[in-house]
Amino acid sequence: MPIRPLLTVEVRLEPDIVLARQRARQIAGLLGFAHLDQTKIATATSEIARNAFQYAGGGRVEFQVDEGPPVGIAIRIRERGPGIRDLEAILDGRHVSQSGMGVGIVGARRLMDRFEVETHEPGGSCVTMAKYLPTRSAAVGPPDLARLAAALARDVPRGILEEVQEQNQELLRALQELRDRQAEIAQIHSRELVETNRGVVALYTELDESARALKRLSDLKSRFLSEMSHELRTPLSSIRSLSGFLLDRGDGELNAEQEKQVTLIRKAAEELMGLVDDLLDLARVEAGKAVVRPSWFDLRTVFEGLQATIWPTIERTTVSLAFDAGPEGVRLYTDEGKLTQVLRNFLSNAVKFTERGEIRVTARPEPEERVRIEVSDTGIGIAADDLARVFEEYRQVENPIQLRTKGTGLGLPLARKLAEVLGGVVGVRSRPGVGSTFAVTIPRVYRPPDDAIATEPAAVRGDARAGGPRLPSRVLIVDDREDARYAIRSTLLKLGALVVAEAASGAEALDRARADRPDLVILDLGLPDMTGFQVLDRLEAEPGFRDMPVIIHTSRSLDEGERGQLRGRVAAVLERGALGQDDAAAVLRDCLEGLRTGGGRAAAREPMR
Repeated sequence: MPIRPLLTVEVRLEPDIVLARQRARQIAGLLGFAHLDQTKIATATSEIARNAFQYAGGGRVEFQVDEGPPVGIAIRIRERGPGIRDLEAILDGRHVSQSGMGVGIVGARRLMDRFEVETHEPGGSCVTMAKYLPTRSAAVGPPDLARLAAALARDVPRGILEEVQEQNQELLRALQELRDRQAEIAQIHSRELVETNRGVVALYTELDESARALKRLSDLKSRFLSEMSHELRTPLSSIRSLSGFLLDRGDGELNAEQEKQVTLIRKAAEELMGLVDDLLDLARVEAGKAVVRPSWFDLRTVFEGLQATIWPTIERTTVSLAFDAGPEGVRLYTDEGKLTQVLRNFLSNAVKFTERGEIRVTARPEPEERVRIEVSDTGIGIAADDLARVFEEYRQVENPIQLRTKGTGLGLPLARKLAEVLGGVVGVRSRPGVGSTFAVTIPRVYRPPDDAIATEPAAVRGDARAGGPRLPSRVLIVDDREDARYAIRSTLLKLGALVVAEAASGAEALDRARADRPDLVILDLGLPDMTGFQVLDRLEAEPGFRDMPVIIHTSRSLDEGERGQLRGRVAAVLERGALGQDDAAAVLRDCLEGLRTGGGRAAAREPMR
C-alpha cells in the first residue's frame, strides 16, 4: 500500500511528547477514526515517544497516511540511543524491569494493528506502527492529503491543561463504550445461554476479554494521572516557590506592575496545582489506594484552621462567616486531613455562590456515635432538578454566577468519595434564592477494616542522634532540577543555614557528602543516575553517615509501601507542591531547630502530603 508522509514532530523536550500525542489524535480524527481508536493511537504514540525521550534523550515522530485500501495512519518513531536490550523478551512479555523499560512497548503494541521494532546496539531504534479504519473506506488521494495538511496547519495544538482535561474525557468515553459493549455482549449471549452450552463458554470468554480491556484502560488512566501529576507538579511547585520568593522581596523591590504580574503568575500556578491534586486524589480513591491516617483531634481546631483559610476571601465582602462546634466541642478519631478537605470543598462552594448574607458551619452529634457537620449559606441556591447532579464528576450547574467563576467540577465529587472512605455520607438540601446546606455525617471513631481502634494519639519517634547540641551550618541539596534547588536554597538562607551546597545526581551527592560532611541533606527521590532510596541506603551504609538527618523533597505521590521504607529513616517528607511555601518553610525550620537542640532524627514526623 502506498504510504505518504504528512507531518514530523521532533521530540527534544518533555512538552514535545504532549505535542506528539495531540497530533496523533488530531490526524486520527481527521481520518475518521472513532473516539476510542483516537485514544488508542494517541496513547501508543505518547508511550513510544516517551521511551525515546527517556532512554535516548529524544527522537523524531513521523506521521504518515496509508492511502489504502484499507485507509489508516502509520507512525514511525526514530531515536539514536543505545538500542533496546532483550527486545524479544520485551515483546513476549517476559522482561521484568524496575525502571519500566518495555512497559510502553508492550502496551503500545496491543493498541495498534501493526507494530514493528528495529534496534541496533548501539545505533538507535525505530518503531513503526499502524492503525486501520475498521470499515472499507475509499482510498486517500492527493486532494485528501492536501485537506489533511491544511487542517493540521490551521489547528494549533492546545495547552497542557486543556490536554489533561481532554485526555480524562477520552478515558471516560472509552470506559463508557466498554461498559456499553459489555452490556450488549451480556444481552446477546444470555439468549444463547438457553440454547446451548457453547453459548455459556462464549459468553464468559467475551466477558473476560472485556474485563481485561477495561482493566488495561483503567491502568492506563491511573498511570497517566500519576505520571502527568508528577510532570506538572514539579514545574508548578517551582513557579509557586520562585514567585513567592519574588513577592517576599527576596531579590529586591518590585514596582507595582511587576508585583501584579508575579501575583497573577502565582495565582494561575496555584489554580492548576489544585486541579492536578484533585485529579490525583480522585484516582487514588477510585483505585482503592486512599490511605486513612486516623488520629485524635478536637473539631474546633479544624474549624479554626478553616476560618483562617477562608476569611481572606470574604473579608472585603458583605458575607459573614460563623463556626459553631458546640459549647464543649467534638472530639474525633479519624483522618483530620481528609475531613478538612471535605469541609474546605463545601466552604469554597459556598463562598463562590454567596454574594451577601451568611455562611455558617455547625456540628452536632447524631445517633450511633456519629457526628453531622453542615455548611449553610444564603447564596443563590440549587434547583431541585439539579441536586442529583452536583456530586457528579465534571458537572457544573449553569447559572449567572457560574459564568463568572472558574471550576473543574471535581470538588464536590471528591468530597463525596473522601467521606465514603471515612465511613460517612454527604448530602445537600437547597432552595433557589434562599441558599444551600451541604452536610457530611461520619463516625466519631473511624473503624478500619480490621476494626482496630487507637485509644490515644500515636506519637512518631525516631532514633535520637548521639552527641550534644550542634548548630546545623552545612546543608546539602540533592535535586536534578536547578529551579527546585534555587527555591530550597533561598528558603534555607532566610532560615539561617550558613553554608548550602548542591548536587544534581546521586553520585555527586555521595561525593559532596563525603567531602563536606553536611549536617542536613535535602534529597529528591527522582535522580538521573539512581533513586533517592538508593542514595539513602548508601549514606546509611557508610560510617558516620548512618544518623545524618535527611529531608525528602519530592514531587512524586508516594504510596504506603514507599512511605513505610522512609518512616523512621528521615526527618520529614515534603511532597513538592502539596504544601504551601510557608508550610514547607515551617517544616524546614522545625528540622533545623531539632538539630540545634541536638534532636537529630527526633524531629522526625509522619511523611506529609
